[in-house]
Amino acid sequence: MSYLQVKHLYKKYGDVLALKDIDFEIKKGEFVVFVGPSGCGKSTLLRTIAGLESSSEGDIQLDGESIIETHPSKRDVAMVFQSYALYPHMSVKDNMSFALKLAKRPQDEIEQKVTKVSKALKLDALLDRKPKALSGGQRQRVAIGRAIVRNPKVFLFDEPLSNLDAALRVEMRIELSRLHQELESTMIYVTHDQIEAMTLADKVVIMSQGEVAQIGTPLELYHQPANQFVATFIGTPKMNVLPVNNVAASGERLEITFNEDARTALPAAMFDERATASASIGFRPESLSFCDPEDGDLKGDVEVIEQLGSETLTYIRTLSGNTVVVRAAPKYTPELRETVGVKLDTQRVYLFDNAEQASNIYGEVSHV
Repeated sequence: MSYLQVKHLYKKYGDVLALKDIDFEIKKGEFVVFVGPSGCGKSTLLRTIAGLESSSEGDIQLDGESIIETHPSKRDVAMVFQSYALYPHMSVKDNMSFALKLAKRPQDEIEQKVTKVSKALKLDALLDRKPKALSGGQRQRVAIGRAIVRNPKVFLFDEPLSNLDAALRVEMRIELSRLHQELESTMIYVTHDQIEAMTLADKVVIMSQGEVAQIGTPLELYHQPANQFVATFIGTPKMNVLPVNNVAASGERLEITFNEDARTALPAAMFDERATASASIGFRPESLSFCDPEDGDLKGDVEVIEQLGSETLTYIRTLSGNTVVVRAAPKYTPELRETVGVKLDTQRVYLFDNAEQASNIYGEVSHV
């Protein structure tokens, strides 16, 4: 059953349409991530749910009641900002308890909640410190703790980890996942980092130019992208996409010419009718393997090698000038400037039509 519903929401700034017909539902206890490139409308959508931005059209319902006209302070949501927004003259304890004091909650209740949350966030030894005496990660935990003590219906996170270094980001991602499991609360998280989206979310809402491009679990979006934008946005490194020169049906096979001089044959039955008008072919770095140059679906020279320890990323410049990335185990690493062949795994190929919509994907992964 849906807990938070956003119904045909629009937001205009003058003549600019920042949100276009946003419509989705969130179940109670879900961790939902809004992700997309800068300027796609994800923060605007979050702020509209919080009541910090007014909508131009549409409705937002929380627990069965419309909150579109409700003042932000009455919506029973708590927001954690990118900038922490802590009171510099207050201690950690006072920052965390401030909202409860404004609500005139009993002092013993305030003490109990602050003590419990500070222990969970490993802040119990820092309660008397001011924000200036804390690290970036500690400040962010205080901001999160201030939201938790309110026990709201929905937590809203607006890129809360973007100011932290790489190691702290990983640590805080784990902390947020643990908190979500413990609190069993509904959380909405905004980020431009698709790795955060993949690792944190129960459900991901991918946005592009003010619209929802696709909604699904992280693995659904990775294996079954609705279009080329989603396919190339989700995954690091991003999906290889090459132009298709010709697609011809040959019995039960599709003969595909791409990259000007490369060809492959794929079972036609696995694709819909759009495949014969495909404009691009896509394949992820891990669906490629090295082979003899004369036996490959592609052939080219090794330009760059990124050795990451557990895996190696090899960037190959094909004969027609395109670059493809191969993800492989370190023992299969070729030499720089070596001419190599690359084989496609035909069970993991995507075709995109001229409107960049994805034709259905191959084989086993279509059932993920």
